[in-house]
Amino acid sequence: MGLFGNLFAGKTPEYPPLDDQSRTGQKVAEVEQELQELMHKVSQPLEVVPTDHAAYVFIGKPPKKFGLAWIHDGKVSGLNTLIEEHGVTPAEIEKVLDSLRDAYARHQDAQHYTATIDQRKVVVTASESLEHEVHDIIEAILH
Repeated sequence: MGLFGNLFAGKTPEYPPLDDQSRTGQKVAEVEQELQELMHKVSQPLEVVPTDHAAYVFIGKPPKKFGLAWIHDGKVSGLNTLIEEHGVTPAEIEKVLDSLRDAYARHQDAQHYTATIDQRKVVVTASESLEHEVHDIIEAILH
């Protein structure tokens, strides 16, 4: 398919496999059940940014067209949750997406891995700085 084959085919990039025994692998394992739940709801590619006992999940093709879900306390939440439970307006969501887009772009050089969850490949991004930045963006809209 050539040099740009995967880019245009929309396939998951080829990253090294995630070591299940690594700290990042163990973080992903902690939220695997919730990731499977999310996978059954969306067909777009997923990129997981694991945290301690939680995860942020970019859905789609960041930094251009994407959504965001987060896994915490055994449940999956997303941008719709902000609208429904916290009264966040569509204009505020657009600002959040712009901030997330900028954060993602700043951390594109982070270490990426490929993991298979429920027979589906996902990208795992090991970046504490991206994790903290996404957390701060979401927290700012909640308070």
